[in-house]
Amino acid sequence: MVIAQLQTDGFGIESLCQSLGVSRSAWYAWQSGAASPRRLQDNQLRPVVREIFFDHRRRYGARRIVAELADRGVETSRRRVRRLMKEMQLVAIQPRSFKPRTTDSQHTLGYSPNLLLDAPPPNHINQVWVGDITYVPLANSEFLYLAVVLDLFSRRIVGWEMQNHMQESLVLAALQMALSCRKIKAGVIHHSDRGGQYAGLRYRDRLAKVGMLQSMSRADNCYDNAFMESSFGTMKTELEMKVYENEAIARKEIPCYIRYYSFAA
Repeated sequence: MVIAQLQTDGFGIESLCQSLGVSRSAWYAWQSGAASPRRLQDNQLRPVVREIFFDHRRRYGARRIVAELADRGVETSRRRVRRLMKEMQLVAIQPRSFKPRTTDSQHTLGYSPNLLLDAPPPNHINQVWVGDITYVPLANSEFLYLAVVLDLFSRRIVGWEMQNHMQESLVLAALQMALSCRKIKAGVIHHSDRGGQYAGLRYRDRLAKVGMLQSMSRADNCYDNAFMESSFGTMKTELEMKVYENEAIARKEIPCYIRYYSFAA
């Protein structure tokens, strides 16, 4: 065994066991001949698993370590490697999934007050419209962006647009669809987050021309637009939205769902 060889070179048992991830009790049991075949195999695997783990800078989990062991001619199960890693407190680094930010409030276009804070809930349609953007994941780490205008009373989508960018034209197209579908009177509240798309000059001008009152969430307050987040959550759950293979599939499935979900009450 490796420990026995190193011990003859003058290394201490305690430091050897600690470095190789082997308990001293297991070592003494093996030395006395009391170790089971299973424990002996574990003790032989531990230093190799540890070596592979750190050779790959803590990025390999049990599955990939088992594959590399197989390449070295060592057959073992993922369950055993996972157990040994747990015993040695080896935890692989988990890469974070990238999620694009759909709100950029760091702009100089100005903000509107939150008109919904002290207002009672709407009691009819075309009283409060809510706008927001969400991302649609595609293969190859690409995204589409879906802008939606929702009637807060009926919770129905009245306008939407999907593009491969988050520029002002994206939300403007969704608003224009809503205005084409609904005939509204002056005084309708339009609420959104503080993103630069909704603070753009063209967007503000379009709202002003139809007499809509612009309202925005307070800074760093996700609850001010929670109703929109909830709607997006429902949409993604019912669509079973994970990662679309390509843009064509996303553009086919999402509009079908939106029409089903609630187009124009």
